[in-house]
Order: sequence, then structure tokens, then C-alpha cells
Amino acid sequence: MAASSLHRRKFLQQSALTAAGFFIVPRHVLGRGFVAPSDKLNIAAIGVGGKGESDIDSFAKSPFVNIVALCDVDDRQSAAGRKKYPQASYFRDFRVMLEKERNTIDACSISTPDHTHAVATLAAMQLGKHVYTQKPLTHNIAEARLLATAAEKYKVVTQMGNQGGSGEGVRKAKEMYEAGLIGEVTEAHAWTNRPVWPQGQATPSGDFTIPAELDWDLWLGPAKSIPYHPAYLPFNWRGWWAFGTGALGDMACHILDPVYRLLPISYPDSAECSVATVWKEMWNDTQNQDACPPASIIHLNHPRTDGKGSIRVSWYDGGLLPPRPEELGPEEPFGNWDGGVLLIGTKGKMLIDCYGANPRLLPTRLMKETTLPAPYLKRVPEGHYLQWVNACIAGYGKGVTSSPFSFAGPFTESILMGNLAIRSWLLKNPALKGWDDKYLGRKKLLWNAREMKVTNFDEANTFVKGNYRPGWELSAL
Repeated sequence: MAASSLHRRKFLQQSALTAAGFFIVPRHVLGRGFVAPSDKLNIAAIGVGGKGESDIDSFAKSPFVNIVALCDVDDRQSAAGRKKYPQASYFRDFRVMLEKERNTIDACSISTPDHTHAVATLAAMQLGKHVYTQKPLTHNIAEARLLATAAEKYKVVTQMGNQGGSGEGVRKAKEMYEAGLIGEVTEAHAWTNRPVWPQGQATPSGDFTIPAELDWDLWLGPAKSIPYHPAYLPFNWRGWWAFGTGALGDMACHILDPVYRLLPISYPDSAECSVATVWKEMWNDTQNQDACPPASIIHLNHPRTDGKGSIRVSWYDGGLLPPRPEELGPEEPFGNWDGGVLLIGTKGKMLIDCYGANPRLLPTRLMKETTLPAPYLKRVPEGHYLQWVNACIAGYGKGVTSSPFSFAGPFTESILMGNLAIRSWLLKNPALKGWDDKYLGRKKLLWNAREMKVTNFDEANTFVKGNYRPGWELSAL
């Protein structure tokens, strides 16, 4: 590493210690009221439009951040970001950016469609760059395991973009749970209003001209080459397995976060699902295996890490909901608009909104009648984004993040196990051809987490790993 880079890193670490815990650093801390651009944490953004734009803006709130490079395959999506950060160099191919700016970049923000998360994140980590990757961490289970291993090997600061993991709510919920207010949890139910984009539709067809502002081949990245269709961009890619992970992948990292933080669970050992089906496709025996279904229910069985039995975690999307608890008043909200979590314990129940917000005992009058535990878990007043910035400045092993890949990797694996069940259901719909038991959706998948393998239905293992186009393979660690 160059001497100037070492000097800058030392300056940043000293400054971070001085400013620890501050959201906005007082001007007198910085001498003349500013930090020279050469002494800031240099962040590159891979994915500049949509969520990528708000991510960049959140990092830029820190006086210690310099946005030095922007990368997006669509000039239309990146237009606002390029105007806002004109000093940043601009690229379409993140591989070119990482090569040309490798001596300038300290950290990368990755906010691309799901199928590109792993290849971009791993490439950055292998150059020693800290990474902030949007949820879900990866497109498939094997990628999540790989990124968790890579983060430890390359000793970089990591954070997955599930902002509620740094929130007040999830910490309050954990304090209430550890105080024994609902006893031992035996089952958890979580739900979302997603999808709010098309799912369960026929694969798009027709001939369309690729817009001049878009590099379609780069947008496809590791996915197989298919003709351009405007139905996928800029948002609806979430409903197609080639690019997204459906409603579960989009929201479970937010909604299920308190379940995995509070409860003594790790990987599931089985998964089963029921899936809504488009009737026209059923009658024509053309169940679309390319598209995520319009609605689903998933049940994951998690052995407790303390050896005391197991906990069943159930997920509902597409407008489906678990039974409303009797303890909840008829006019009281069941979660919030985006979704919620219901924890059922041996002594009581707890209801939590999306992003781990507003945890409350049921019936809700208990929140006033019960002595709640005094706060003892460390809060994150600076928020999820600047927590990562501060940790990058402090350095690997010194800074702390709420969703490092050591947590986010296994968490993402568990979530994507639900999609493994869904994709197995869709793998072969027998419809009017004899209803072969082998392919019925009621089949339970048995999972060996150590080997990342379904042990009772080998066809399901097709979806554990990805297939990558030449030039986009995940390189070895």
C-alpha cells in the first residue's frame, strides 16, 4: 500500500475515534471546519439509480465521506446521481471501475438487481474494499455462504442493507424477550404486502429496441443472455427468478430480522410451502417456472441452538396473513402496511411492525401494566449507514456493524431456503398429467445446512447455486 494511502487511513481512524458516536461532527473538531477530500473515506457506488441513489445520499451525510466513483449500466437511472456528485468518475462496468480506481476506492456500496450482488461484492472484497450490499445479500444460498467466508478472509468491514437491524425497535424487542416477558417462543409468523410488482405472469415476449442509454448485456451480468424487454426494468425484475428473489427476498431481510436476532436459531432443517397459482396457466398446464408466484406461504423448521427442541417460522406474502391473535383488539392494527411479525411464546405474545419497529406485548394494555426492562443494549444513534462508515474508518476488527456478513450470510441462507421450496414446487406442475406425488407442492424439503444440500429431493439442489455466463463467474477465494 502506498505511503499516502497509509497516512490517509491513519488520519481517518484517529478522526473516527475523536468523533465516535456523532451523527454530525462539530466544526471545531475538524480544525478549519472541513476535512480535505484526500482524507475522506472514498466510496464507490455500484448501482446509482433507485435504492442506490438513496444509499449514496445516506453515506454522503457523513463529513468523512467522499463519493469518488459511480457505476450504473443505465445512464437514465444514474442521471440524478451524476448531477449530484459531478466530481465522481462514472463507469458502466463495475469490473472496469474497480480496476481503474482500485488505488482510490476504500469502500463500495452495491445496490444492483439481486443476481449481481455476489459477483460485484466479491470482486470488491478481493481488492480489500469494505462493502455495503443491499438486501437480500445474495441471489442464492451458495453465494451467501461464500460472501460470509470471504468477509473473514479478506478482513473487510461489511454491512447488509436491512436498516431495521440498527433500529431502536429490534433492540427493545430483544430486551423484552430476554426479560422473559413472553416466555420461550415456539413459533413465529411474518408477513408482507409484497409483491407490489407483477408476479406469476407469462414470460415477456416481443421484439424491442434496446435504449441507447442502457447496456443490456451488462445489465444481464451473470444471468443467461435473453432478448431485451422493458418489462424487466427498472423495478419489475424482482418478480423473475433469473434476476430477483420475489417477495420473500425483497422483504424478509427486513421483516424477519428480529426473529433471527432474538431467537436461539440458525439454519433451518426443513422447508415446505404452498403457492398461489394462476388458474389460466394451471388449466393449460403451462405453469411458468421463470416467474415468482403471486403469493405463497412458507414454513421453516429451525432447531434451537440450545438443543431445546425447535421453532417454526412461517412466512406469508401476496396478501396472505396468519390468523389474527385473539389478544389483539378488533380495531388494532395487525403489524403495519409493509408487514409484521408475531412471536408466540409459552407466556405470551409479541407483535412487531416491519423493520423491527414498535414491539408490543399482546394484549397491548400490557405495555402499560408491565414493568418493561431498562434499556441495556447499545443503540445506533447514527443509523445503519453511518454505522458502517464509522466502522470502515475504524478498521476491520475495531468497528462494529449491525448486519455484518457473519450474521447476514446465514440469515440470507435461511430466507432463501424458502425460495428453494417454492422453486421446487414450480419445478414441475403435473396439472392434468396424473398428479405425480414426486412433484406435489406439499412435499417437505429436508435440508443439510453443513453440506448445503436437500437430502430428499435432489432436483431442488439445482437452485442452491447459480449458473454464470462466461466472464461473470464467481472467482475462487
